[in-house]
Amino acid sequence: MFHRLISVSFAILFLTATLSGCATQQPAAPAQATAKVSAEQAFEPFHDIVNMAFVAKHVSIPMAENVMLIDARPYKPKYIKGHIPGAISIPDSQFDKMTDKLPADKDSLLIFYCGGLKCKLSHKSAMKAEKLGYTNVKVFAEGYPVWMADKAHYPSVSAEWVKAQIDKGADMALVDSRPKRKKYDKGHIPTAISIPDMQFDKFQDQLPADKSKLVVFYCGGLKCKLSHKSAAKAIAMGYTNVKVFAEGYPAWVAYAGKASTTAVAATTITAGEEEGSIDHGEFKRLVAETPEAIYLVDVRDADEYQKGSLKTAVNIPIDDLEAKIKSLPADKPVVFICGTGARSGEAFYMVQDVRPELKNVFYVDGEMTVKQDGSFTLKKQPG
Repeated sequence: MFHRLISVSFAILFLTATLSGCATQQPAAPAQATAKVSAEQAFEPFHDIVNMAFVAKHVSIPMAENVMLIDARPYKPKYIKGHIPGAISIPDSQFDKMTDKLPADKDSLLIFYCGGLKCKLSHKSAMKAEKLGYTNVKVFAEGYPVWMADKAHYPSVSAEWVKAQIDKGADMALVDSRPKRKKYDKGHIPTAISIPDMQFDKFQDQLPADKSKLVVFYCGGLKCKLSHKSAAKAIAMGYTNVKVFAEGYPAWVAYAGKASTTAVAATTITAGEEEGSIDHGEFKRLVAETPEAIYLVDVRDADEYQKGSLKTAVNIPIDDLEAKIKSLPADKPVVFICGTGARSGEAFYMVQDVRPELKNVFYVDGEMTVKQDGSFTLKKQPG
């Protein structure tokens, strides 16, 4: 009865949040996007919702063998730059291709999360897992934003993100928490300083004086607790921008040798802070002044699109995009949009993989809400 009451209450909150963030005006769109969405296609939240206290109780380093925390957001750009420690990446759009990452024991606890109450990805993945026979499936519906709202929490980041910061000379303190003589001196990530966790109090003066500066800790991989312990100590000291590269030095060695940076042409469009993103001001200017100058693609599901989208946007749901990438135009910039920047970012990276010669491609990285009159608000996504 308790879980049923939680599910009913969440369903009301979820639908209220979704409806309040979507316009009711039907946008003009090509014929392929105007098909009616049947009642059977209407989205319903997953039936078993858990809160942050439940998730926090099951997050451990390393994770227990019978528990799996799964990030259903796109690997790029979301998972690599911040995820709940211990979570693995199984993007909902790639779920069917990555079922081998799920545990063999169908009674294992699976906790799915994504980008918050307006995000459907974790619910969709949880339903798919149940259809595969998993019997203990939960959804942390408040997701990553609520996890990060707790000042005691920090995100994990991936090797791609760490290398990108190093390559662009980011103002970052990268800290190796492993023993200095046994590990650091034999090999470490470029630019990293050595503050062994066991000697943290002795060498903490090596941390930046500015406690708002980005500090990233790493150690020996997913089973190593040292970087997590050091991160907690730094937060207790008052540092406010702490992250952990949980996969650590082994993942760096495996990745750095084959890493490459994809250049994105931006001859006519001002880029945003994240790779492949478009500057918010530039996007607003283009939509207001010359919307025909860009090919705008809304990659949300059809039911979301029909509740409201920008008037010039065509709808190609992210699940259908890969097969249609070859049809994207090459004579004008392509800009992907969604509600949070998760699926639109995934669309950008999908194009890089499938059609790398198509350079003038961007995505809107931010929280976009379309209003009834066709106007929209756009703000930076937290986390």
